[in-house]
Amino acid sequence: MNHPTTRGQVTEVLPDLKYRILLADGKEILAYLGGKMKLHKIKVLEGDTVEVILDKYGGKATNRITHRL
Repeated sequence: MNHPTTRGQVTEVLPDLKYRILLADGKEILAYLGGKMKLHKIKVLEGDTVEVILDKYGGKATNRITHRL
């Protein structure tokens, strides 16, 4: 099952491992840290470029960060 992925820049770090991300098209989304990133305690800071799997239904906070670039 292919989910749409995109890249964006972290603009704000929120509580509970959630992040506000600015996408290349200017849209701002909320995303949470994906499983392997959480498992291996990979830190994501403000200003980092990340790869995000977007929610196929267009949900607000169900987007998932999969890689820090």
